[in-house]
Amino acid sequence: MFLVLSADQLSKFWILYGLNLPEKGSVYVLPFLNFSMVWNHAVTFGLLGGVAGPFVFSAVALAVVCGLLVWMFKTSSRLIAVCVGAIIGGAIGNVIDRLRYGAVVDFLHAHAFGHSWYVFNIADSAIVCAVGVLLLHNMRAGNKPQAT
Repeated sequence: MFLVLSADQLSKFWILYGLNLPEKGSVYVLPFLNFSMVWNHAVTFGLLGGVAGPFVFSAVALAVVCGLLVWMFKTSSRLIAVCVGAIIGGAIGNVIDRLRYGAVVDFLHAHAFGHSWYVFNIADSAIVCAVGVLLLHNMRAGNKPQAT
């Protein structure tokens, strides 16, 4: 949780104040990656933009974080605890942005072979990867009963 939160906030601080990406707009990094400044005022993939302000999104995210904290501390599985902790760290990182800037700082822009993915950040990456691992773990476990 703290590793993801720290990496997310440090990367955003560097993007905003070290690299000064808001002024530059976009910086070439690799043939498949740019740093591109995007202020995300909505939810994932720009959904629900304009429907609710940063305080509503933050309140919902923090309510979800409370539920995830219960899950994290109740599970006997280290893998599940790490994944849930990564989701919590990512969610808190994006809440900090919403409360501090009124929007989430997104800057990682992956692209290849004429395709472009949405612009995201470390928090988003941690959330997506952790959810993916949880899904794979659950599919692998099948219908076997598991301890919570």
